[in-house]
Amino acid sequence: MKRSKKNGAYHCEIEAAFAVIGGKWKAGIIWHIGKERPRFNQLRIPLGTISPRMLAKQLRELESDGLVTRTMYPEIPPRVEYELTDAGKALIPILEEVTRWVREYCPKTARQIEKSRE
Repeated sequence: MKRSKKNGAYHCEIEAAFAVIGGKWKAGIIWHIGKERPRFNQLRIPLGTISPRMLAKQLRELESDGLVTRTMYPEIPPRVEYELTDAGKALIPILEEVTRWVREYCPKTARQIEKSRE
C-alpha cells in the first residue's frame, strides 16, 4: 500500500487500513468489483449517487494502492474493465463480515438498506 500519512507514521494498523479503504466510496467499490469485472458505468449503477469524476478518482487511488487493476482493451468504443488484485480480493471476507455485523447489530439500518434496494 503506497498511501502514507502526510505528517508522519501511522499509529496503528487500523489507521493505515482506513487511510487506504476508508471514506464514503472505496469499500463499496471494492465490494462491487469483487463480484464481477465491471466496466466503469456498470460500477456506477450499484453505487448510486457517486459522480463519474469521483468514481474515476477513487478507482485511480485504489489502483495506485495496489487493490485494483484496470485493463483497457483496444476496441472501438474503448472498453475498460476493473478487477481486484490479490490484496483487494483479501478484503472481500472482511467486507462480508462487516455486512454480517450490520445485519446483526444494526437491524434498523439493515432494513433501510433492504428497502432502498426494492
